Amino acid sequence: MKESIVERRLRYIERQRKLGHGLNVRFEGMKPQGSGPPNRHGLPAVPIDQHVVENWPVLDLGDIPNIALADWRLEIGGLVENPTTLTWEQFMGLPQVDDVSDFHCVTTWSRLENHWGGVKFKTIAELVVPAENATWVLCTGYDRDGDSGEQYTTNLPLVRAVEDDVLLVHTWEGRPLPREHGGPCRMITPKLYAWKGAKWIHKIQFLDQNRRGFWERRGYSETAEPWFNDRYSSSE
Repeated sequence: MKESIVERRLRYIERQRKLGHGLNVRFEGMKPQGSGPPNRHGLPAVPIDQHVVENWPVLDLGDIPNIALADWRLEIGGLVENPTTLTWEQFMGLPQVDDVSDFHCVTTWSRLENHWGGVKFKTIAELVVPAENATWVLCTGYDRDGDSGEQYTTNLPLVRAVEDDVLLVHTWEGRPLPREHGGPCRMITPKLYAWKGAKWIHKIQFLDQNRRGFWERRGYSETAEPWFNDRYSSSE
């Protein structure tokens, strides 16, 4: 029987963990590593052990949802004062921004200077007003693992989610975000590895503690810092 995408990725993760590649990184007090001129954040343009590509490779769980704009919803809840569910029209009615940022995949490729259009995560947070004890975010996509049926989820610290370049994007290079890359809307996290930005985003939950997502439970890092080679975790 042919292995699923998730099974193949799990074998890859296990090989890298055995090699100690990007495993259990402790980066407090360490200098960011990489190559190339400084980007707008003062970091090397290409993080350590990444290579630049001109195309945009497609990686998914084997499920590419086809979501009509009329059916799309963004549910926002958890530890917030004003939980809400946005329709596409309401989402597009929020303040919109254009930005240029880089995209770093944990599988070692980076695509630089992508032109995005969308809504800042910070704007979403301001809309619902997280509680003072909210410290983590869990995002859920419309996509599911083809074998288990589990929905895609990913976690990140709230302090990283509200950075100015973290967006919910609907436009890439002046055109609607392609379906295979998470269209009509996905999250991007330019200063973290890209799996932290859920494709086909459907739900955002604000939490008072860390809740590991799909890949984090399968061996990927909680923190996902590209300039510190922070790829994998040995915690079960």
